[in-house]
Amino acid sequence: MRLSGKSIIVTGSTTGIGRAIARRCLEEGARVMIHGLEADLGEATRRELDPEGDRSALLIADLTAPDAPRRLVEATVERFCRLDGLVNNAAMVASGRIEDTTPDFFDRLFAANVRAPFFLIQAALDHLERSRGSVLNIGSVNAYCGEPNLLPYSLSKGALMTLTRNLGDTLHRERGIRVNQINPGWILTENERRRKQEHGLPEDWPRLLGTFYAPSGRIFDPAEIAAAAVYFLSDEAGPISGSVLDIEQYPFIGRNPEKEIRSS
Repeated sequence: MRLSGKSIIVTGSTTGIGRAIARRCLEEGARVMIHGLEADLGEATRRELDPEGDRSALLIADLTAPDAPRRLVEATVERFCRLDGLVNNAAMVASGRIEDTTPDFFDRLFAANVRAPFFLIQAALDHLERSRGSVLNIGSVNAYCGEPNLLPYSLSKGALMTLTRNLGDTLHRERGIRVNQINPGWILTENERRRKQEHGLPEDWPRLLGTFYAPSGRIFDPAEIAAAAVYFLSDEAGPISGSVLDIEQYPFIGRNPEKEIRSS
């Protein structure tokens, strides 16, 4: 049990990568604060992942609200008496190009993807220092450049990566808190499956991927990101801090055309 005795917050853990990370943390012996935006989905997720209900808690909150980061951290410590890990997974994923991005859209995206993780880390500092805990930010390979129609999103993930690099040094030296990041590539979450169908792709679009996007014949499963997350949250990671792990199956830099799949 690689996370036995640890208490971990996983934001955005009612779907996709976040849910996979929460599930794996529980399997590895951790107690987990589940977080999301929808109460019904949150309760269903908690019952699924922790049927006995003794190693999990749930907080429904919009993390862009000014007091939400503090409330999430305080609720976790009140429930589990300590905090050992913070996974900043919750994010707003939305399309936008230079021509059509409005100031309001830009600000909302940065509030969710940059400001919320920043102030969650700030709220957790004292607790993570006491436990010599760790922060894991979930970014994206789009942080390096991004596709044309993901410009504001890509900018936000680039800012998150700068936050990771900066705090990975500062907090490790000054407070003993490790800060690392995973940049996933293309992941087959339930939301991604639905988004592509809404964009006009056929229901079986994952089978139509060519070797350009999926040399292995498929894209990643959320559980594969969760496996990497456990390493960074565990004591096995030792002193590793300020590191960014890119999880992709091809050299993605300079290889970012828009993903278009057409059925034959």
